[in-house]
Amino acid sequence: MKTILIVDDEKNYPKILGEVIKEEGFTPVTASSAFEALEILKTSHIDLVLTDVMMPGMDGISLLTKIKEFSPDTGVIIMTAHGSVERAVEAMQKGAYTYILKPFDNETLIAHIQKAVSINDIVKENSILREAISTQYSFCNIIGKSQPMQELYSIIKRVAPTNANILIEGESGTGKELAAKSIHYNSSRKNGPLISVNCSAFAETLLESELFGHEKGSFTGASYMKKGRFELADQGSIFLDEIGEIPLNIQVKLLRVLQEKTIERVGGTVPIKVNFRLIAATNRNLEEEVKKGRFREDLYYRLNVVKAVMPALRNRKGDIPLLINHFLQKYSQSSETSDSSKKTLEGVTPEANRMLFDYSWPGNVRELENLIERAVILSNGKFITPADLPLQIRKGISSPLNLEGIPENAGLNETLAEVEKRLLQKAMAQAGNIQTKAAEMLGIGKSGLSQKLKKYGL
Repeated sequence: MKTILIVDDEKNYPKILGEVIKEEGFTPVTASSAFEALEILKTSHIDLVLTDVMMPGMDGISLLTKIKEFSPDTGVIIMTAHGSVERAVEAMQKGAYTYILKPFDNETLIAHIQKAVSINDIVKENSILREAISTQYSFCNIIGKSQPMQELYSIIKRVAPTNANILIEGESGTGKELAAKSIHYNSSRKNGPLISVNCSAFAETLLESELFGHEKGSFTGASYMKKGRFELADQGSIFLDEIGEIPLNIQVKLLRVLQEKTIERVGGTVPIKVNFRLIAATNRNLEEEVKKGRFREDLYYRLNVVKAVMPALRNRKGDIPLLINHFLQKYSQSSETSDSSKKTLEGVTPEANRMLFDYSWPGNVRELENLIERAVILSNGKFITPADLPLQIRKGISSPLNLEGIPENAGLNETLAEVEKRLLQKAMAQAGNIQTKAAEMLGIGKSGLSQKLKKYGL
């Protein structure tokens, strides 16, 4: 039940209004002065304030100002028998929901109250939603403790508060969009929109209209004016995913938008100012694309103010246990059986863990997430077993040690040291970074393991 504070220095008026409000299902609270109202507001939850203007000591406009200082989301309706356009404008400018003149009929008052309460609910829900989104895309939701991920965190934390353009490179499935959301929701633009565009999803003829909008009648089928994604991103950020797929002729127009911060809709002639922050992503090597003449060099340097690289999962396998635990929690909580009880999995068996670690993960983190979701659905026990994994994962258990990256002319000692380092990393990952378990898997003592970890800086 919503609580409404009625503030009026007339002795009986608040009581009369209180009875009217109570009949409509609201809880009335009364105050005979602005000072009393402020004390109530500081100690009680109030959904809406209904206040007179002309009161001794502090008038209703001053009360409105005070309320907005410490509780900006609280709705306020101003009422007075001394109405004027100037006072109405002043009240609205200072944040009042509306301004009504005495005497008014009960139906008009209740209609204003219901609308104000509804709008206030939406404002609060939006505030909660923004906070939830900000938390969801905080830096801690990019999972990983490996060195490549630590480098990524460092870049993102430093670039997020700025307005600099950022280019995110990485293979498909590495989490480029998650990084883009983390940058936006940890920036000063977090209350503005984040508009995402998959540049590879549109044909060339449609992409220009999608990015910049179009005027009515500008081409066949353009039966109405449409705002483009850049225009929609005003005061926020725009995320251009797979930017390497943009055709050269649109690259020219994109470069102009980045330089001048203005757009022109297709078929339009009037420049439109836009205030946005650009975050771009690609799974291509844009430097190579520039050399091959498929991407403009000037646009590349305009995009590449700051570069962040999302590492492939095969290059950060030490993060696999962390990711598995994260996805197990996520999908165990969301998976419900027919009797509405939620399935909870406690982990992965050692055999299944080895298979997951040995796999090359061409689909990166997205593939791992899909696999864990599938396993949660199909698993009959409390642990994911090899039987819960797809055939291509099970086949990889006997795969030979991957020596890729070791130079062909490397000496024996150098090669053996690299192999030992990789085996240590693999064992620690499989053991969840518990040294006792890793030592048992490797068949060595814990003190010997500790020495080797220090030797390789692991």
